[in-house]
Amino acid sequence: METVLIFRKELLPISETFIEAQAGALREFHPQYVGLIPAAKSLPLSQNAIVLAKNRSLRSLAEANLYGWTGIAPQFHRRVRLTRPALIHAHFALDGSTALPLADALQIPLLVTLHGYDVTMGDKYFGKTPAGKLYLRRRKELWERASLFICVSEFIRNKALEAGFPKDKLRVHFIGVDRQSFRPAQGRTGKLVLFVGRLVPKKGCIHLLHAMRRVQDLEPSARLVIVGDGPLRSSLEKTAQELGLQIDFLGSQPGSVVRESISRASLLCIPSITAPDGGGEGLGMVILEAQAMGRPVVGFRSGGIPEAIKEGVTGLLAPAGDEASLAQQILRYLQDEAFWQSSSTQGISWIAERFDLDHQTRELEAIYRECQS
Repeated sequence: METVLIFRKELLPISETFIEAQAGALREFHPQYVGLIPAAKSLPLSQNAIVLAKNRSLRSLAEANLYGWTGIAPQFHRRVRLTRPALIHAHFALDGSTALPLADALQIPLLVTLHGYDVTMGDKYFGKTPAGKLYLRRRKELWERASLFICVSEFIRNKALEAGFPKDKLRVHFIGVDRQSFRPAQGRTGKLVLFVGRLVPKKGCIHLLHAMRRVQDLEPSARLVIVGDGPLRSSLEKTAQELGLQIDFLGSQPGSVVRESISRASLLCIPSITAPDGGGEGLGMVILEAQAMGRPVVGFRSGGIPEAIKEGVTGLLAPAGDEASLAQQILRYLQDEAFWQSSSTQGISWIAERFDLDHQTRELEAIYRECQS
């Protein structure tokens, strides 16, 4: 069995369970995690994960940043070479640029998945961070060196084209959902609206708060649960208090709590928008996970969201930023039991047909073999 390096500069953020699930579903390739430094809040990875720096001390951070710019770390390269890898699969374009020296040292193909911000944000925003500056410096080299760029949606592919990525190296491939982990839940018992995501501008949570004020005026028993954390949390909590909402902020939670929250919800709401920095929703894995569990999805018609649902069948979309329309869509699912049940059933089938993890990962392995030829 050949080895594929799963590369993230920071291994592996707690929010990136989709990377872990995809790697774990590989059958024809052995996944070997490789990175420069542990993530601040990381998933528990196997003992054999290879990391340049073992912790997040100032010295380790400096070591990781130095490698980013120089690509020099002979001992790190030797440790990775011992795994006899066949190719590197990096996630996000910025990480792809960081992985270039490793790919060159090992003389193996480099494959990069484009997830969202890495192609939707403008250059002036990349230029504000060290990682972004490194990416801008190496971007043309990355375009030439990488064998293929996997786009998580047609929306991301179009954004990559606008950003200048080579058209002949772009391939749309949906990451699948583990339907054993996200099994259909029992019917709903209350009127709980769920949001799962980072509390950052592109997630549009502020619009959901205002929509929920309209919803709770008509359905006082409706309640909003927010799972996730981020720089906007304090301002969102203040707005929720001012609006007098029935709401719970749960902060960042492990996958088990996310699944439990979905199972208790009537619906998932993802009101993502295009942020001032250009950031948008690439696809939205939690949208797929909710439908796999039989929970309809309401959101804005933005980014890759329309590709993740069957509009009017498994979920409902409102024009981006239209809070009144968003509230109407939420209310329809809270008040129309027959429509809710139909969307629940159709959503389970939709995910099984189009986003099954095993099927999608077999396609990914075919892409791996293509990159080796």
